[in-house]
Amino acid sequence: MHPIETDRLILRNFRDQDAEALFAYLHRPVAGCFLSLALADRDAARAEVAERSRDDAQIAVCLKETDLLIGDLFAHREEEDTVSVGWNFNPSVSGKGYAFEAARGLFAHLFDETGARRLYAYVEDHNLPSQRLCERLGMRREGLFVEFVSFRTDRAGHPIYENTMQYALLRREWEAGRARGPAGVAPKGA
Repeated sequence: MHPIETDRLILRNFRDQDAEALFAYLHRPVAGCFLSLALADRDAARAEVAERSRDDAQIAVCLKETDLLIGDLFAHREEEDTVSVGWNFNPSVSGKGYAFEAARGLFAHLFDETGARRLYAYVEDHNLPSQRLCERLGMRREGLFVEFVSFRTDRAGHPIYENTMQYALLRREWEAGRARGPAGVAPKGA
């Protein structure tokens, strides 16, 4: 992929040097949906980075000043014009607006450069930060899938099912939101 630059970030393909930073947040994933991606050790991190480096749908999010990996995005094309998107960031950088900045840059690229018509994301019903991010990006909640998926089991080995929300955004909604300003808020006097 061609790198995407935002004010503070570079979105690019994964590189070998990203292994340690990826291990920092994937050795104990915070969100349940990433438990299957948990990295056991640094060798596993190097292998994961090597695999991701060959996949343009896996996007490294790095600080522009240092090129340090702080998180990642994915953009899986489900149909010619429909893309499943998601994000995972190192908890040490939460609250700084990086996820919003990165996702906004990716959304602009997907809508403006690749011809995407519709983006959607799945979010667990207890993952409030991701729900807020979806809403801040202008996505609307389309539905709730009750006991949709299981990422873990209880002590007896039975699956624990999670409720999952689906958020989506159409290109026309994105363009209307862009006219309202960076966070989808109408400028003063508008």
